[in-house]
Amino acid sequence: MRRPLSLAAVLGFLCVGLGAFASHGLSDPERQAWMRTGATYGLAHVVAILGCLPLIRAGASRARLVPPLFLAGVAVFSGSLAAMALGGPRWLGAITPVGGVLFLAGWGVLAWASSQLQD
Repeated sequence: MRRPLSLAAVLGFLCVGLGAFASHGLSDPERQAWMRTGATYGLAHVVAILGCLPLIRAGASRARLVPPLFLAGVAVFSGSLAAMALGGPRWLGAITPVGGVLFLAGWGVLAWASSQLQD
């Protein structure tokens, strides 16, 4: 679980930086909103990755599938919004929902994985 934890830490760092840049480095309200949304969703899923680690150790082995889904979701969802906010092409908005689907898949797998835990 070292790799997902390391990647989550890097993405958490980047999301904090993106959120700060949205507040202090962007003047266009639409671009600020894109950056903030990406940073907020990214941070929420970084924290969710950290929450998966104890579940995996407690025997919910299916939960091992969740960090890669959340990491990919952060990269696609938050990354596409940040790229647009920084002047990237607007067509990147078409791939943003793919990141959202990865988030949803991760939450679904997490719910499925929780069935492995003993009461």
